[in-house]
Order: sequence, then structure tokens, then C-alpha cells
Amino acid sequence: MSGLDVDALVERFRERAAAVKERGLPPVAGDERQLFIDQAENDYMDFSLIGAAEWAVEDEHLVLRIPLRPSSD
Repeated sequence: MSGLDVDALVERFRERAAAVKERGLPPVAGDERQLFIDQAENDYMDFSLIGAAEWAVEDEHLVLRIPLRPSSD
């Protein structure tokens, strides 16, 4: 697994989540508009989950621990 920078990978997912959140809506209407909104919501959820992950290598597997609740900090 040489060359894999997991911290950088997680950071890219944080950046992608932020980009999706800031993305504007293209000039679409009707069903296509709702499809775009639905996809953006899914993208944000996926990217933000990975972006919040803590990671470890266990038994030659990359393990991502994704919090399912916000921290109480």
C-alpha cells in the first residue's frame, strides 16, 4: 500500500463535501432539478461520512471508523 496517504484521502473527501454544499443549482427545471438536488444530497452525505472518518490499518485492511453521531465537544 505504498504511496497511499490516508490522511490526504480523508481530507479530499472533506473538501468534496464542502464543494457539494456550496455548489449552486444549474438552470434546470422539473424532474431534472429534483434529480440534481437528490444527487447533491447523496454526494454530500457520502463525502462527509468519509471525511469524518478516523482510520487504522488492522490485519492488512484499511479500516475507517465513521462516527454516526456528532461529537459532544
